[in-house]
Amino acid sequence: MRTVLSRPDFRLLFGGLLASMTAESILLLALAVWVKDLTGSDGHAGATIFAILAPRMLAPLVGWFVDRCPGRPLFVITNLATALLLTPLFAVRDAGDMWILYAVAASYGLSNLTIGTVLSRLVRELVPPDLLGEANGALQTARQGLRLIGPLAGAGLYLALGGWLLVVVGIVGFLLAAVVVGTPRTLPGPSELPAGPRESPAATATARLRWPEELIAGLRHLAGEPALRRALLGYGLGSLVMGFTETLIFAYVDRGLGRDPAFVSVLFTTQGIGGLVGGLFSAAVLRRVGELGTLALGVALFGPAALLLAYPNLWLGLVAVLMAGLSLPLSMVGLHTLIQRRTPAELLGRVAAAAEAVVRFPQTVSIGMGALIVALLDYRLVFVAVGLVTLLAGNHLWRGRHLSPPSGPATRPRIPTQRSGPGVADHDVVASGGRLPEATTS
Repeated sequence: MRTVLSRPDFRLLFGGLLASMTAESILLLALAVWVKDLTGSDGHAGATIFAILAPRMLAPLVGWFVDRCPGRPLFVITNLATALLLTPLFAVRDAGDMWILYAVAASYGLSNLTIGTVLSRLVRELVPPDLLGEANGALQTARQGLRLIGPLAGAGLYLALGGWLLVVVGIVGFLLAAVVVGTPRTLPGPSELPAGPRESPAATATARLRWPEELIAGLRHLAGEPALRRALLGYGLGSLVMGFTETLIFAYVDRGLGRDPAFVSVLFTTQGIGGLVGGLFSAAVLRRVGELGTLALGVALFGPAALLLAYPNLWLGLVAVLMAGLSLPLSMVGLHTLIQRRTPAELLGRVAAAAEAVVRFPQTVSIGMGALIVALLDYRLVFVAVGLVTLLAGNHLWRGRHLSPPSGPATRPRIPTQRSGPGVADHDVVASGGRLPEATTS
């Protein structure tokens, strides 16, 4: 991790992301707690998370847009827009203003998808292929580490001073991210970056005529690449039930432990400890078992965590959320690194967004269903079902780990910065897993 953070361009991107991730960690859970406090409903609290994830259905359009915009300006503009989108929350007073909360949550979900898609592209542009796992591990370590303070800070600010202070913190965080990353000279310009093959004006004009096909180019790549196809199938299966826990955790705290909704922040903070450990070791795990193996371990760890939550006991619950926290960075680092290494540069925005949609669509459905299921079924039985399905999904991923074998200790291949002809540079071959990228239009 020290190696990748020694790169000035990545370090500045990392600093900007710390500001936006801090705002995100404080806001995400606090919005759900705010809804629970206004309505007294576990279902409405879970529906807030659903509203945040629902815009991910627009992922193909977002990816198509990201692939056609300069990365740094788009990152800056999206963070500024996110800060602006939070301002209607100042008008929320009671349960009659719930529509404002849901509208802001949906808008925030769309901007969050855009930021994540741009980030995947920026990391690929700034970091050599052998350091992608380390870069993704550093980002996940920071994200999970913020769970140690973010949820508790968000819940504490809400209980002490109300929702308006949360909004101020969120706005400041996203504005700061835009300023840091938007500062001149923070990231290299397009002429300095290794890029995919250039297209002729005629090819570009043809691509514009076929824009509907371009929207699904990311999905086509995911379906045609064996390792990515297995990753999305296995992780998608796990996500189909993992989303239940977004609502179940409120029922677990309320009905099982008999505590106030704000106690969820304690569990999220504990989860952050596991996430911090997972982020720190994710690059080492990646080198040992490969991208699919790392993803498999992450998904499978969620199984016993869910099974432990089927029995309402505080100490078992803390162990469970620690395991759930450990699983998340392993899953994310494995999936993101696999996508970055197996995707041509000119397709990365669409593939990253399409992967997000494929994974998050079943999760979004399960969150929506969870808001209903928690009112109809014993939440403990649902936790058991979640545990069994995620163990099955992890096994499916583990059996395919040979499709992305470990790369061993990181080396520093010589990557040309200029192209002397129409061929594909070494950077593209390494980044696509040692294969020449298929010809695509962009």
